[in-house]
Amino acid sequence: MKRIENKVAIVTGAASGLGKAITLLYLAEGAKVLAADINEKNLYALKNDAPANNGYLTTIVANMATDDDIENMVKKAIDTYGTVDILVNNAGIMDDFSPAAEVTDDMWDHVMAINLNGPFKAMRAVLKIMLEKKSGVIINIASVGGLQGARAGAAYTASKHAIIGLTKNTGYMYAKSGLRCNAIAPGAMETNIGATIDFSKISTLANERIMPGMVLNPRSSKPSEVANIALFLASEAASFINGAVIVADGGWTAY
Repeated sequence: MKRIENKVAIVTGAASGLGKAITLLYLAEGAKVLAADINEKNLYALKNDAPANNGYLTTIVANMATDDDIENMVKKAIDTYGTVDILVNNAGIMDDFSPAAEVTDDMWDHVMAINLNGPFKAMRAVLKIMLEKKSGVIINIASVGGLQGARAGAAYTASKHAIIGLTKNTGYMYAKSGLRCNAIAPGAMETNIGATIDFSKISTLANERIMPGMVLNPRSSKPSEVANIALFLASEAASFINGAVIVADGGWTAY
């Protein structure tokens, strides 16, 4: 039997990288997926790559920094499939590795809007559904940058620390309500998130303090390697895992 057959999942940032890998894996395991992404062209390509006769796929263009888009995303899942069983908050952006003294208001606000505020608002919306039926799974894609201080700049690091705190609080608070909330903290991964970095703005201080640690990274993961963890956490095999952070970094943070 497929591991999440007939479960309804919302996946954000679903049209490329890790989000696409999770979406395709969930479909292969029998889920009904609402795939949300800001890139309409990539969503169209996702439809072509979806496995035939496995699960059901619906797409929606959504910017996780926009309240109306988040509301419409959850509404479309309900209108299309009747409920939400799984939420994967995957959409995210990097910063430019700036230390706190160099972070602009625009950079701070933009990173927080997509990496923290959007996931929180999506969680708040689906929690109403999950609490009513006393079941549901939330998976937040964090980062090793949410566990340590030198994997990115101040804005990204703060956003990922915050999403881990939100994950733990949510998992604990609703542990007796049939809900589970966990996070995955990937290390380096072969995705296009690097396109959200303006390398011309990386400061001398960031190069001195952050970049030396990057050479300790054993390797970058394939998105499919991390997607397998998202499948496990969504399934009944992870029924006793709650409020946890699963690190998937090939041993990078073990040093």
